[in-house]
Amino acid sequence: MDDDWLELIPDEAAEAPARAGTWTIAVIDDDPAVHEGTRYALAGYSLDGRGLDILSAHSAQEARALLAERRDVAIVLLDVVMETDDAGLKLVDYIRRDLKEETVRIILRTGQPGQAPERRVIVDYDINDYKAKTELTADKLFTSLTAALRAYQQLRRLDETRRGLEIIIDAAPMLLDHKSMQRLAEGVLTQVASLLNVDCAGILVLREDEREDKREAGDRREGGFCVLAGSGLYGGYVGRDPGWPLDPGIQPLVEQAFAARRHSFGDHLSTLYVQTASGSEIVALIDTDRPLSDTDRALITLLAGRLSVAFDNVILYERLQRANVTLEQRVVERTAELIRANRRLDMQRSDLRRANSLKTEILGTIAHDLKNPLSVILGRSEMLTDLIGLDQGETSGSENARAAMRTQVDHIRTSATRLIDMIDSLMADAMNDALDITLRREPVDLAGLAREVCEANRPLAESKGQSLTTNLAAPLHLCGDAERLREALDNLVSNAIKYSYPGGAITVSVREEGGNYVCAVADQGPGLSPEDAGRLFGRYQRLSAKPTGGEGSTGLGLSIVKRIAELHGGRAEAFSDGAGRGAVFSMRFPKETVGLV
Repeated sequence: MDDDWLELIPDEAAEAPARAGTWTIAVIDDDPAVHEGTRYALAGYSLDGRGLDILSAHSAQEARALLAERRDVAIVLLDVVMETDDAGLKLVDYIRRDLKEETVRIILRTGQPGQAPERRVIVDYDINDYKAKTELTADKLFTSLTAALRAYQQLRRLDETRRGLEIIIDAAPMLLDHKSMQRLAEGVLTQVASLLNVDCAGILVLREDEREDKREAGDRREGGFCVLAGSGLYGGYVGRDPGWPLDPGIQPLVEQAFAARRHSFGDHLSTLYVQTASGSEIVALIDTDRPLSDTDRALITLLAGRLSVAFDNVILYERLQRANVTLEQRVVERTAELIRANRRLDMQRSDLRRANSLKTEILGTIAHDLKNPLSVILGRSEMLTDLIGLDQGETSGSENARAAMRTQVDHIRTSATRLIDMIDSLMADAMNDALDITLRREPVDLAGLAREVCEANRPLAESKGQSLTTNLAAPLHLCGDAERLREALDNLVSNAIKYSYPGGAITVSVREEGGNYVCAVADQGPGLSPEDAGRLFGRYQRLSAKPTGGEGSTGLGLSIVKRIAELHGGRAEAFSDGAGRGAVFSMRFPKETVGLV
């Protein structure tokens, strides 16, 4: 097997003047004086014959838009403290993680070193230099900028090398159609610039053998010519319609190369000619920033030769690949259809599970919350029945009885209205999210709310011979949802009535205690056992005590109290001296959390 030998010849044009261009740097600082001082200090700066294009942003937000638009920034001179104390550090994460800019060099400048200690910043953030503004004199700024630009230039070279090799490696196993050929050609042009260590642009033109009918719909070809790849200032030729002829400045050079069928090297523009075994021809135009040495010429000639071999492989496998691509496309489409169908089924199953859970949640909550107002309605109805009997038996007291009946009817209407509102609210919350309760914020008098709840539940307590007393402070206001707080208090009071013994005493108090508002309900019921401590405020959890009047229980009341208290920034608590010694259930709201009115 023949080997290709590449003889290394001393570089005859290693040092040549670079063509005009600029280094782009961004100054990001909220102090206008810093921008002016930086521009003044760097006036006339030049490195490798290239000056500076200085961009400015006065906030991290402005910098995000600037850097997203200008992807040619080499250096970022970045302030730490701008609209926030860590705005600059967050911008570093944005540059590295969101924009994925790994080559841009970031020099952190801060006027408040204590705000961002140097050691922590260097360890935690991907920056390249850290300077206090007081130490960045004009000379040191010049030195830091030059070092950063050198590093940026080297990283760009490495990145171009990596990118070119990745393109070649990616395309090499798939040299079965013209798109793969274009990828390989693009990789070669990119790799030439890196291997030769020059700034260059290039264009690669294919002329196929006209005896072969290889023209497919969608190809950009005129007279058998096709632009396979372009880089730098020639990148716009790929996919251009029409793709041929080229611009007058380079068209004659390419045509001359096809006519002469040989390589040609100039000071900046060089052409390479390659004819493939299948009869097709390739011309590569290379536009470099310096004349190429003999070593450079031999290297790119070798690369062009390898490209011709790859193109022959394309010709040999083109028809087979076209059939394979069609078949694979059908398989992909069918697979995608199956995946979409499976995803739809998974979403439907998830919706069904959630709907079932939602139904259980709604039914359990409504079953519990409807009991208390219904009990009030039933109690008031019984009292109304007694008063009607009194009215029939005593004519002299009929007026008093009617007045009392009207009062009881008003109570019934109020409770019924509350019941309707509660159902609407529960249904709206459940439809949004079974585990979510929304609040309406408004000024609420806790003491007045507790008084209303006690009056509504008093007939139930009296029917069991219980005394329901209140110990309410002057109006205590917080910002919260009155209906939700009423629901929580109603659960605590009705539970106390339900579980207290007949003839027992129940005390409802509202007070300010240690910077908190406390709503407490104390009873003389069966108290709490040690086993109850682990089940308090759990959903569907029933405690050891049983209702003393045959009432029912869903195990939801205390869990609802806990949720409502937490949504208001507070917490629910329970205390008991032991079994048979009563219990105290309370809600505690920090004033600074709930918003004191």
